[in-house]
Amino acid sequence: MSSILAAGRLDVNALDYSILALYFAIVVVIGVLARRAIATSEDFFLSGRSLPAWVTGLAFISANLGALEILGMAANGAQYGIPTVHFYWIGAVPAMVFLGLVMMPFYYGSRVHSVPEYLRRRFNAPTHLFNALTFAVASVLTAGINLYALALVLRSLLGWPIPLAVAVGAGFVLAYITLGGLSGAIYTEVLQFFVIVAGLVPVVIVGLVSVGGWSGLQAKVESTVPNGDRLFSAWAGAQAGHWTNPLGDWIGIVMGLGFVLSFGYWTTNFAEVQRALSAKDLSAAQRTPLIGAYPKIFIPALTIIPGLVAIAVVPNLGKDGGPTYNDAIPELMGRFLPNGVLGIALTGLLAAFMAGMAANVSSFNTVFTYDIWRPYIRPGRSDRHYLNVGRTITVVGIVIGIGTAFIAAGYSNIMVYVQLLFSFFNAPLFATFIIAMFWKRTTPWAGLAGLVAGTVGAGVMHLASYHIGYFYPGGNASNHAEINAQMANFYSAIVAFVADAVVTVLVTLVTKPKPIEELRGLVWGVPDPDAPDAAQAKKPRTWWENPKILGFGALALTAVLSIVFL
Repeated sequence: MSSILAAGRLDVNALDYSILALYFAIVVVIGVLARRAIATSEDFFLSGRSLPAWVTGLAFISANLGALEILGMAANGAQYGIPTVHFYWIGAVPAMVFLGLVMMPFYYGSRVHSVPEYLRRRFNAPTHLFNALTFAVASVLTAGINLYALALVLRSLLGWPIPLAVAVGAGFVLAYITLGGLSGAIYTEVLQFFVIVAGLVPVVIVGLVSVGGWSGLQAKVESTVPNGDRLFSAWAGAQAGHWTNPLGDWIGIVMGLGFVLSFGYWTTNFAEVQRALSAKDLSAAQRTPLIGAYPKIFIPALTIIPGLVAIAVVPNLGKDGGPTYNDAIPELMGRFLPNGVLGIALTGLLAAFMAGMAANVSSFNTVFTYDIWRPYIRPGRSDRHYLNVGRTITVVGIVIGIGTAFIAAGYSNIMVYVQLLFSFFNAPLFATFIIAMFWKRTTPWAGLAGLVAGTVGAGVMHLASYHIGYFYPGGNASNHAEINAQMANFYSAIVAFVADAVVTVLVTLVTKPKPIEELRGLVWGVPDPDAPDAAQAKKPRTWWENPKILGFGALALTAVLSIVFL
């Protein structure tokens, strides 16, 4: 068995390094092979819209399976226990189903290249440019989170200095995206999905066996942690105004996380939507997030359970002088996995970070090229010009991501940092989208005004929470240590959504809407009869190709599991 050394490094041998080297070699080969299929900018940015649903579905979930998912959720599992499932069963699956059943027909049917492009068609150029710029900023900030987490793991487990770890991780992501474009990223993400699962499953199985199964885990945790029984109940302490649940009360969980942040992320974040837009037809595009929803339902078993096992077997985890909660999975890897299996697990861990960064960088180069460079800086150039710009800006995006990695270093909990970013960038965008798609009266200038108001609203709430003092029932939390940071972010998202929605409606009432002819295919109830997939979408399908069966099946399964862990 391998062991964690005194310096915190894993006992990695030549076999483990060989597995790592093989994986990195395969990643580069995928990029080289994918390059052969790139002839146009659409091939580079959207894989020529030619990929089958199972490929885009696995890439869709793998793109989200990055540093936040692996280290962040395992850390939350160790610190908060079963309530962490809210990020999956409330904070992901319903929104993924909504994206597949309701929003993908708008995105794919309108043949847009990106989410900001939809806003240009639905609203106007200023709304489009504002969203493109904010999305570009959010992309490189989020890419920095994955890169920084990757660097920390390489430093703590292998002893690599952070500059070297950052350079190596960024270099491999740069190679397969620059060479293979989105196809290179997507096929690599499919490989990464299986590598990540193969790396985490042994940690879960061996960890559970070591503590005597699920019942033994409960007994050990409850004897180790004060009120440890609460770690095994998803909703304990979530009464409105009570807030002893680690994620806050049910209002913040359901409305802030489950509605605003979840729907804002999964339905408008182009890093995810881009995978569905690369599908070969509308049916495949709709099924992309629905196929991804099924592994998403069960990923808590690979992240939260290791966190709970770590509480039971790692002395002083999360306490002064002991390992941090972020060390939960690395600690278990070092304690339980033999060499060879350790190499697979370590490869899965690194693959997760690379998948998250690749998703952000590939969406960044698409939005910059299609939504900033082409319409506002160099319009009317050849397709080859935009293809070259896409490759160049990929390099720029990764360089910026290296810089933003050190912004992430200023936050002790990357989950808190990411939710903060979502409250600024995704929450107001979702309000704009949901109103614009279902209210055809919404006017062009209302789109811009709403986005600005929502972003400012999130900023004001963040300022009130962290710098003025967050007011809890029965007292004032006057310093950061007393603040429930996740709940503060959930409520910031609610404020951003409400501010955006109110301003959007008010501005709509005093400005002129677009003619109905310009809204065909962009608004619910105003179909575009000339949409290329309109006829195909109405054809009968077998049950496994039916988006509604897949979507409602995922919701039913989630509901059952939610009741089990009530």
